[in-house]
Amino acid sequence: MTQRADVPPEQVRRLVVNGTRGVVARCRDFTAAALADWGWIPPATEEEEERVEDVLLLVSEVVTNACLHAGGPEELVLRHAEGRLRVEVADASADHPRTQAPRPPGLPGGHGLMVLDRLAGAWGTVDKGPGAVGKVVWLEISRPSRRPGCRP
Repeated sequence: MTQRADVPPEQVRRLVVNGTRGVVARCRDFTAAALADWGWIPPATEEEEERVEDVLLLVSEVVTNACLHAGGPEELVLRHAEGRLRVEVADASADHPRTQAPRPPGLPGGHGLMVLDRLAGAWGTVDKGPGAVGKVVWLEISRPSRRPGCRP
C-alpha cells in the first residue's frame, strides 16, 4: 500500500518489560514521553488535558490488569497516526478479560473494564498469533479536534 503524501506515517514506540515491580509507572512515563513527542503534551485546551489524563489512566488500567491477572505485561506498544492512539499490552496469559457483574462504585477493584468501556473509543483482545502463547489487550483513543487558533 502506498502512503499518501499528505498523511504522516504511523509512529510506533515499543517498551519491552519484565515482571511487575514498578512496571505501571514505567509504562505511564514511557507513554507520557511519547505523547509529548507527538504533540499531545503540553495540551492546548482543557479537553486535550483531560484526554491526556484519560490515556495515562487507561495505560495504568491495562498494565495493572496484566500484572494482576496475567503475570505481568511483556510489551507495551503505542501506535500513533492521524490523531489516533492505539495502545497494546501483550502478556503470556491465554485468558481474555471477562466482564464481571456490576460492582458498587465505592468498592475497590473490579472496575478496570468499566473504565475501558467509558474512556476508550474502542478496545478488545486478540491472541498473539500462531505459535505464540498469550494475548494482546488493545485500546484506541482519539485526540480532540484542534480548533482554529490552537497551537499545533
